[in-house]
Amino acid sequence: MCGICCILVLAPQKNGSGVLAKDMLERLQRRGPNHSQQLSREVPEVGYNVFFSGHVLHMRGCLSIQPTQDAQGNLLLWNGEVFGGIEIGPESNDTQIILQQLSSCKSEESILSVFSSIQGPWAFIYYQPSHHCLWFGRDFFGRRSLLWQFRNVENLCLTLTSVSTSVPECICVPWQEVPACGLYKIDLQKQTSAKSFTISWYPWKHKCIEYEFKTLHLGDEAQFTEKLPNFVSVFLNESKLFPTAPVTPMNCSMPVSCTDTAKCETSSANIEIFLSDEHKKKIVHQFINVLSESVRRRVLFLPRCQNRPNCSDQFPVSDEAKVAILFSGGVDSMVLSALADHHIPPDEPIDLLNVAFKQQEQKRQKTSTKQKKGSISFSTLEEETLECDNDTIKKTTVFNVPDRITGLSGLKELQVLNPNRKWNFVEINITLEELKEMRQQWISHLVQPSDTVLDDSIGCAVWFAARGIGTNTSSGEIQPFISSAKVVLTGIGADEQLAGYSRHRVCYKTSGFEGLVKELGMELGRISSRNLGRDDRVIGDHGKEARFPFLDEEVVSFLNELPVWEKADLTLPRGIGEKLLLRMAAKELGLTASAVLPKRAMQFGSRIAKMENHKEKASDKCNRLLQSLLD
Repeated sequence: MCGICCILVLAPQKNGSGVLAKDMLERLQRRGPNHSQQLSREVPEVGYNVFFSGHVLHMRGCLSIQPTQDAQGNLLLWNGEVFGGIEIGPESNDTQIILQQLSSCKSEESILSVFSSIQGPWAFIYYQPSHHCLWFGRDFFGRRSLLWQFRNVENLCLTLTSVSTSVPECICVPWQEVPACGLYKIDLQKQTSAKSFTISWYPWKHKCIEYEFKTLHLGDEAQFTEKLPNFVSVFLNESKLFPTAPVTPMNCSMPVSCTDTAKCETSSANIEIFLSDEHKKKIVHQFINVLSESVRRRVLFLPRCQNRPNCSDQFPVSDEAKVAILFSGGVDSMVLSALADHHIPPDEPIDLLNVAFKQQEQKRQKTSTKQKKGSISFSTLEEETLECDNDTIKKTTVFNVPDRITGLSGLKELQVLNPNRKWNFVEINITLEELKEMRQQWISHLVQPSDTVLDDSIGCAVWFAARGIGTNTSSGEIQPFISSAKVVLTGIGADEQLAGYSRHRVCYKTSGFEGLVKELGMELGRISSRNLGRDDRVIGDHGKEARFPFLDEEVVSFLNELPVWEKADLTLPRGIGEKLLLRMAAKELGLTASAVLPKRAMQFGSRIAKMENHKEKASDKCNRLLQSLLD
């Protein structure tokens, strides 16, 4: 994780382009606390000034100062991790390797080839002074944040940055996320005479699909035009070149017939019935293998001793966790925890980050008159679980939110799976007062330009969870605890690919498999703008790196190749049908109760959605975020 920023000013003379707003500089430094450097280039003969600011979070290999410069004067700002596609040695630095690859490029095609081959998350800014070109973009899924903002006051100005800052609306258009739908290039020699920004766009293309250039992404240029000011234009590149999409397209085949299994009861026993089918079991094991490799890549490239008996001073034995997991005890985080346990050295702890927001009132939910006699609600079941658990839980009832309950239950499952592992269950308890304070001071600026009630809820919950400040009760005693892990694994991407949301069930009921396939295809297409940029910004604010195993290119390709009915069966009840493939994988990994937990969104599981305005809709614009920005 790094903080990167570039400010381009179209001006015939030096124009103060090397000045960063104080709050933006601070936020960039929080993302990259290990080294900061700023460089500027004035090119009056062409008519532009460009300023670069790089802030490094050192993760592997030797520390590489950013912006990184080669012998030809090319500059690279890189915020990414290479997990495949380009060979990176265990002690190599990927920033240096990527710059070496780019330095050898003699054409646009070769530059696009470099980024087509990278497996892993990235956002970059690359300046070629000899050609007066500025390249930038995000990976296929948009797993790293990159924002842009255009101003036209005294001179035309473009700012590209990992995080935003608040500026008066009267002098600029709002911050926007750079769309994760390809790479972009600005030919600076063509800009000043036109007194406008003209950006060439190189959209992703699946290598196994052939179609005419003019029909590719038909209408997509309009999305840029609608959102950008009138002095900015984005056009499909004149050379008709494309980077190659790193994943296979989705299997859109339809089943011949469907089996009605709606009466199936939710239990792990029924998962075992599915696993008795050899075809299904084979797919489950293939899925486990590819997901396990994804997790391995994301916990491997960290400074730790590989040969414990002969540890050097450079890689000492440490009893601090290097990896943390956003942990609710649900099937997504449980599977990631179980797989991480396979690859992280056995004497190294794993931090399980579990966030809860203080409830103002504790009311036992009464059984609805609409419920069948003798039935029990999930909330009632949770309360009974609390009463029969342990004394420590009873003493902290205001934080006994659903995710805390399932998290503690999940901890017990993991301790059974590997009793020798030190599992640090970090209880992160947040009051309304602290929520308001941190939202105003930090979170509202990080979530920007996302601005809905849902963005506020999830952004705040993830920020506090990733901060990792709480108590550790894993040993039976309550002890203050701060997670030292720089890597934070998150389960995002599982629901989007395996039909985990309630809207998928509604879509299936109304439009069948055809509608479901279309909805799932849409999910991955918009995950960058709905989730990933925001999550990258709030997690990176703590000098930590978000890693997304379910969005590994090989995991996505594997799931895309499967027909939808191999991934989910929404004729089955909640707790089995959604994410069926993942639930079967959980069962094969030795997990029990967590394999059949129904999906519960983070904002409800942590109870942040219950803290303030209960009447809000998730899609509403969030007044709290706006007010915090104004304050």
